[in-house]
Amino acid sequence: MTADAPRHVAFAEAVRVWARVASLSFGGPAGQIAVMHRILVEEKRWIGEQRFLYALNYCMLLPGPEAQQLAIYIGWLMHRTLGGVVAGLLFVLPGFVSIMGLSVLYALFGQVGPVAALFFGLKAAVLVVVIQAVLRVGRRSLRGAARLLVAVAAFLALFVFKAPFPVVIVTAALVGAASTFLGSSAFAGGAGHAAAAGEQVADADTVLGEAIPDHARPNLRWSLSISTVLLVLWWAPTLALGLLFGWDNVFSQIALFFSKMAVVTFGGAYAVLAYVAQEAVQTYGWVSAGEMLDGLGMAETTPGPLIIVTQFVGFLAALRHATGLPPLWSAVLGGVLTTWVTFTPCFLWIFLGAPFVEALRGAKAVTAALSAIGAAVVGVIMNLAVWFALHVLFSRMELVRSFGARLEFPDVSSINVPSSVLTLAAAAAAFRFKIGMIPLLLACSALGVVYFLLTGASPAAHL
Repeated sequence: MTADAPRHVAFAEAVRVWARVASLSFGGPAGQIAVMHRILVEEKRWIGEQRFLYALNYCMLLPGPEAQQLAIYIGWLMHRTLGGVVAGLLFVLPGFVSIMGLSVLYALFGQVGPVAALFFGLKAAVLVVVIQAVLRVGRRSLRGAARLLVAVAAFLALFVFKAPFPVVIVTAALVGAASTFLGSSAFAGGAGHAAAAGEQVADADTVLGEAIPDHARPNLRWSLSISTVLLVLWWAPTLALGLLFGWDNVFSQIALFFSKMAVVTFGGAYAVLAYVAQEAVQTYGWVSAGEMLDGLGMAETTPGPLIIVTQFVGFLAALRHATGLPPLWSAVLGGVLTTWVTFTPCFLWIFLGAPFVEALRGAKAVTAALSAIGAAVVGVIMNLAVWFALHVLFSRMELVRSFGARLEFPDVSSINVPSSVLTLAAAAAAFRFKIGMIPLLLACSALGVVYFLLTGASPAAHL
């Protein structure tokens, strides 16, 4: 294959393929990456197995949703900058439209009996899905005592001492990198996704082939130019809002918070959610723990990146703190702004770094830092699971302060019996009978509605 091989795939065909990938991208990053592999590697043979995994490993080094960044990377390899932009935008578009529509319905009818009952059931299923994520990531990342220790330390730092999420992740990265300079191999080897089973498609037998396309070779001028454009697109709205309306304005806070999130959120969607929950619920008071679960349930059942749940958070934040605008219009703008500052940086990371990614191959310090982050992410997601569980299963919490720690203990007398029973049933369905995620979410939602129809109880009393 020559460097001009990507021209054999018409751009119009690529748009159709990326739209198909986006419409089938359910189930979080693992499911989305599997869909891309099946269509782009096995079916279309645009890119080979080794090249696909190499691109994925680079995307896992970056903050933000690795599945969307992988789409941008491959789209860029195939059709230059425009190809990357189209692939990345189409990957987000179905989820953006779906979550916006569901958010409006939630705002208008979320307290109506049947709708509230549906979300009551959904919370139990989402809690089980998060627990599954802990186990899945743990099996992949916790190989050896050092990684287990990092995971436990990350959990304790977040759950007991309420340490900021970025501090936990940066500390883990420094520990991993430092281990290589001390001659330790405790964090050697990455913690990425496994290669696909079955036939291995060789790079030489694909459209891209083994050669590097001319446009994909390092070009400092192009990288700096496109990075400048993306930085302006990313930060201009944030700075404009802060200067025009003040930094205490809800739109300024949304833009600034989610811009910071886009820089520090390594480790996948569930790790990002732990940070968002920590800040949006406890610091800003934009949403409740139950509403975070509702938003996660929406994101799990719609196509696109799981982190699109941040759009729901921004929507509710602006809905409740509207300044001079009708609340629903304010909410829609809040959701759009959140999505913009969450996903624009993804294009920056790819276009800036992809041409120079060869320099990272084989760098032991980088690999060790990524491995340590992967271990810390297990503790981060465990913190998220415990935090969600406490708020799903109990109605009241008590805060105890001791020796610098701030522990939340449930009021045992406030146990939510219907929610506890439904959560146990969901756990049995998922772990004993291996029920898939989407059927589990739908079944629990239906059971929530049936329960309240049969008992006549008020869903609001259990949410």
